[in-house]
Amino acid sequence: MASSVPKVKLHGGLNISRILNGMWQVSGAHGAIDPQKAVQEMQHYLDAGLTTFDMADHYGPAEEFYGVFLKQLRRERGEDSVKSVQGLTKWVPRPGPMTRQIVEQNIDRSLHRMGVEKLDSLQFHWWDYNDKRYLDALGHMADLQNEGKIGELALTNFDTQRMKEISDKGIRISTNQVQYSIIDRRPAVKMAEFCQAHDIKLLTYGTIGGGLISEKYLDVPEPAGRRELNTASLGKYKQMIDAWGGWKLFQELLKVLDGIAKSHNVSIPNVATRYILDQPAVGGVIIGCRLGVKGAEHISDNLRTFTFDLTQSDTEKIEAVCRRSQDLFARIGDCGDEYR
Repeated sequence: MASSVPKVKLHGGLNISRILNGMWQVSGAHGAIDPQKAVQEMQHYLDAGLTTFDMADHYGPAEEFYGVFLKQLRRERGEDSVKSVQGLTKWVPRPGPMTRQIVEQNIDRSLHRMGVEKLDSLQFHWWDYNDKRYLDALGHMADLQNEGKIGELALTNFDTQRMKEISDKGIRISTNQVQYSIIDRRPAVKMAEFCQAHDIKLLTYGTIGGGLISEKYLDVPEPAGRRELNTASLGKYKQMIDAWGGWKLFQELLKVLDGIAKSHNVSIPNVATRYILDQPAVGGVIIGCRLGVKGAEHISDNLRTFTFDLTQSDTEKIEAVCRRSQDLFARIGDCGDEYR
């Protein structure tokens, strides 16, 4: 089934899967992880054609898991097999001095953890726009890119205004990773147009709401408390549903998605993912892989996303529900503003 997974080429030439394997789940906020089993299961994703892994310097042992995975892959299948894998990581520093030495030390740490000579893509996040030293950091990263330590230079949760500022400085950005779902459609307001004009791809997360946008939550009472919302993802995206329009309207959306899913013989998460993949400027959707957690793999279901197309009628039904929701751009702001 590997050939059934489409790729997208980024500005610097890196080809990535249009569904990426998110590794936030190994950070510790989603339950205990068996490291050995987690690394073994990464092989299953690769064999299915889901060749791109998304991680970060602060996702617990994610970078180390990736490094062990590559080492094992190289040993068992040879060097060519390693070339078929893409590892996208992030650097999320606390605002402060951004000298060349500080930047390079952090990049070298990720290189060491991941066991690579060049980062396929480095996605940069910055917490405080009032501290303009993010421009210093990006300048040094651009130099390190020219020197061969970084492939694609990218962003995470930057807004459109700051993306324009960075581009105006002559720094070439390949992707921006942002929250984008049927619930949270803020990237469509300003960012998508800018990205299309500058050949920047959006990599999206939260597209299935941490699992809330699924059959599991159709026709069920509103979940509450840590017992029912027992992962960081469930808690986070339940708050987005509350801001968007609440559980009653969300149930109406799930019913519409369920009807569409059944008409195509796919799942609700497939419909939610397909909808976002079809949006302008979207390069790929990041779906969390619960590595090392028994019974939590969804590889086969993810692959069904590429077996159908949404009709105009499907899209109109989805958007009819969304028109009755709150304007999250007005309530929260542009992409990433929820973190600042």
